[in-house]
Amino acid sequence: KVWDAVDTGCCLKTYSCHSCAVRAARWSSCGRRILSGGFDSMLHLTDVETGKQIFSSKTEFRISALKFHPTESNVFICGGFSPEVKAWDLRTSKVLRVYKAAVQQTLDILFLPEGREFLTSTDAVSRDSADRTIVAWDFGSAAKISNQIFHERYTCPSLTLHPKESVFVAQTNGNYMALFSAQRPYRINKKKRYEGHKVEGFAVGCEFSPDGTLLVTGSSDGKVFFYNYHTSRIIRTLSAHKEACVSAIFHPVLPSLLATCDWAGEIKVWQ
Repeated sequence: KVWDAVDTGCCLKTYSCHSCAVRAARWSSCGRRILSGGFDSMLHLTDVETGKQIFSSKTEFRISALKFHPTESNVFICGGFSPEVKAWDLRTSKVLRVYKAAVQQTLDILFLPEGREFLTSTDAVSRDSADRTIVAWDFGSAAKISNQIFHERYTCPSLTLHPKESVFVAQTNGNYMALFSAQRPYRINKKKRYEGHKVEGFAVGCEFSPDGTLLVTGSSDGKVFFYNYHTSRIIRTLSAHKEACVSAIFHPVLPSLLATCDWAGEIKVWQ
């Protein structure tokens, strides 16, 4: 569904190209197309105006994560219920590269600045080992750079990059967000830890404000938490939803607007 979020709040268009749950959807850089993937293992690139599929392909696994390359607008990466993550080229409708890790599922994908490297968060956590929880990859060669980034035994359902500094944040199922360097060897910042919200097994998303001063996250109790990025203290909380709040995202142009959504499918826009 595409909504008018600023004026009427009405649903403008509905696209019914998937036969199962849609788990990931991304706007193209031009804003005229939507890339979507879901539990039917299908990838679709849909023209927003006409509703026609410009690109469609079936994968071997259910898709749960999609990301466009930050500088190559025709290239994207998809991951899901598979040990493989794949890079696709929309111009040829073919797989460019395959990235293989000894995991069962990819939870999120994050490109680092300039797009030469990217991170995947996975479900690979056991009692005696936390390697492969976050894996760093070389985009061009498909080589694994590091799988020893996060050593605590929690999965990380979402990753977000700071808009101005060379750092990224990982949401963890330990009910806190951890801060890392976005440069090799991607060391964790042990002095900063953003805690107070609850994750409790939900794929709770987090994001920085456009100026990088705030870090916002949903919470499994339905609240939204705003943290000061520099001090890691809670600035404010919103009682946003009755169900678990799984995503909170700032408007890319109007920084005073925030969109939130919950586990039951309710979406709210806040001033």
